[in-house]
Amino acid sequence: MSQQQGPMSVLTPTEQKVGEHTVTDSTTIVPPNLDRASGVRITAHHEHEGPAGRRDGGVNPILELQDVDIHYGSYLAVRGVSIPIEARQITAMIGPSGCGKSTLLRSLNRMNDLVIGARVSGRITFHGQDLYEAGVDPIEVRRRIGMVFQQPNPFPKSIYDNIVYGPKVTGMKVSNMDDLVEEALTGAALWGEVKDKLKSSALALSGGQQQRLCIARTIAVKPEVILMDEPCSALDPIATAKIEDLMAQLTKNYTIVIVTHNMQQAARVSDKTAFLTAEVDAEGERHGVLIEFDDTNKIFSAPANELTEAYISGRFG
Repeated sequence: MSQQQGPMSVLTPTEQKVGEHTVTDSTTIVPPNLDRASGVRITAHHEHEGPAGRRDGGVNPILELQDVDIHYGSYLAVRGVSIPIEARQITAMIGPSGCGKSTLLRSLNRMNDLVIGARVSGRITFHGQDLYEAGVDPIEVRRRIGMVFQQPNPFPKSIYDNIVYGPKVTGMKVSNMDDLVEEALTGAALWGEVKDKLKSSALALSGGQQQRLCIARTIAVKPEVILMDEPCSALDPIATAKIEDLMAQLTKNYTIVIVTHNMQQAARVSDKTAFLTAEVDAEGERHGVLIEFDDTNKIFSAPANELTEAYISGRFG
């Protein structure tokens, strides 16, 4: 049911203010210092359109990392990562603790901007647009590329108010908010369980239900990509199975990138897998590096790198 939005573009005749940003009919947010001639565009592919083809006959990635370094101050946390992320697939990032998986994931929607001293070099593109180019609004980036965190984090509000919060604060034009709530909760496989208690506190839900509510809250603002940072680590096996089933359903309309320490989960749910590890330099500092990226079946059955084989067989990590 995903209704992809139009491009991040210059201002349209109908607009309103949200904080320091201007919101248009298409919920496009443009920094106020951009004029009509210099607006930065992020062009979305609509659901009825096929993915854009490359000259080599392949498919353009919806997101692409090209030689990405991530620093915290002077510390190089992630070095030289290049990964293409295909639309409507699940891409998993695996690797031992401290290899930069979550840092890399958060760079995809500029969540690292909120960390003092964090900076990204190289290129991270979304539909070909460099997300770190001057003039691209991180608020709009985070709407297009949503995030679900490790611990369920519903707002201390009703189930209904959790879902409508995002559309309200971003200025989305919604013809019927009740329909949007039902659509989002249905999309997160939660509607049947909560439809008779929408005004009840979200904090009264079970952990698994809270995590699905957070997914529903994410898809309510119509993203194209959903980032998931170990979304099942705090859940029991039954709740985990429901989230994994939901991820498979969501790929009909969304692209998913997941960080997980559970290699069996990565093997079960993902189409592509990136294996990262930490290398130690001459000064003894650890830097996250990409070792191998390939189809998940190949990574888990016939990895090309001996480090990958050692990790998935349990010899380290």
